[in-house]
Amino acid sequence: MSSSLTLSERIRKPLETIVPLSIIILCPPAVILFWYTCVSLNGSFMQLWELINQKGFFTLLYEVWGPIFFGTPTAWSILLIFASIQLFFMKALPGPLYCGPITPKGNVPVYKANGPLAYFTTLALFVLGAYGFKWFSPTILYDQLGPMLAALNLFSLFFCALLYVKGRFAPSSTDSGASGNFIFDYYWGTELFPRFFGWDVKMFTNCRFGLMIWPLLLISYAAKQQELYGLSDSMVVAVALQLIYVTKFFFWETGYLRSLDIMHDRAGYYICWGCLVWVPGVYTSSTLYLVNHPNHLGLPLAATIFILGTLCIMINFWADKQRQRVRESNGNCTIWGQKPVVTVANYTTGKGEKKQNLLLSSGWWGISRHFHYIPEILGAFFWSVPALFTHFFPYFYVIFLTILLIERAFRDDRRCALKYGDDWNVYCKQVPYKIIPYMI
Repeated sequence: MSSSLTLSERIRKPLETIVPLSIIILCPPAVILFWYTCVSLNGSFMQLWELINQKGFFTLLYEVWGPIFFGTPTAWSILLIFASIQLFFMKALPGPLYCGPITPKGNVPVYKANGPLAYFTTLALFVLGAYGFKWFSPTILYDQLGPMLAALNLFSLFFCALLYVKGRFAPSSTDSGASGNFIFDYYWGTELFPRFFGWDVKMFTNCRFGLMIWPLLLISYAAKQQELYGLSDSMVVAVALQLIYVTKFFFWETGYLRSLDIMHDRAGYYICWGCLVWVPGVYTSSTLYLVNHPNHLGLPLAATIFILGTLCIMINFWADKQRQRVRESNGNCTIWGQKPVVTVANYTTGKGEKKQNLLLSSGWWGISRHFHYIPEILGAFFWSVPALFTHFFPYFYVIFLTILLIERAFRDDRRCALKYGDDWNVYCKQVPYKIIPYMI
């Protein structure tokens, strides 16, 4: 039987088990140690390495993770209240219905587009609860971050198992299925658009939990620095840039619903654990580091970093909006004052229906096929650089994001080549570079 497999298949099949299993096992403790390194070891990976050599990896992990393994009642209460509010907002807040792109099996997911209202209402509730009514300390999320990450780790493992079972036996749509490899299916997911009682799982985990808790963590980190040392201009710049970025995201949320994460990646460990645990644990890490490293940049440097960071974030937003506007208007719009240059890309759904997409090759999208990744990476750099260069820790997210987006660019190109065929080749001749002109 095995002799009939090609060499690539013989290599790929074991990797479909080994790689996902390694990520599933290693990532939860990695996030906890990452948090511990920042808050207890001055953000020094060298100190972490010395402790591992001194005590042994499992002993250190037990000492750090053991006391908070099940979270704390406060951490669970925070997460339950926050998740309940976001689920309520998804249903109760007004917003127009938005139809996502047609799926490979010919389904069209429908969402309620109330992201900006949910975002501003969430921020207002947190600020009023902490500073107005004084129901809780504004530092509560910083103080409970370790237990919250531990609780989210536990919840996510069971939640992803529930998603696996649901996809196998009670899928929400025909965009579901299993490979027969439990580890791979648990990691990748068995459904493209799972829903519970009308709530879309990926919209909740990706947008209304992972992205929505991000700004609340930033406010809590800033409050903790204010409490300990006074608020530094480096913290102000880092928090302000990220608030602009997250605000931009929610105004573009319907565009995100047409992204690779939503259109192609299934709801499994890769996406759901990542948004529930990795995003709050890692994406905010440069600002977490600043809590105990209050650098004072001075007005000229702080203003320069803020202006450059804002410019990058807005270019990223304008690029995404260009593509979104072209597709929503079917090309009947202007890009930089001119009629957009587009390639009509034909494809066939799983039901055999003939469909078309417009591939934009002018404006920002005439520079490269994934140009928007450049300002996104630079924006992350500018909200990390206020930490200066004492430790590597604040730049972990920027490096991770760079690797993630480069891999995503290659993966998206492969998917589009299969989907659009010759039309994709025509488009690539018009826009020959993936990310950086003349380089990638």
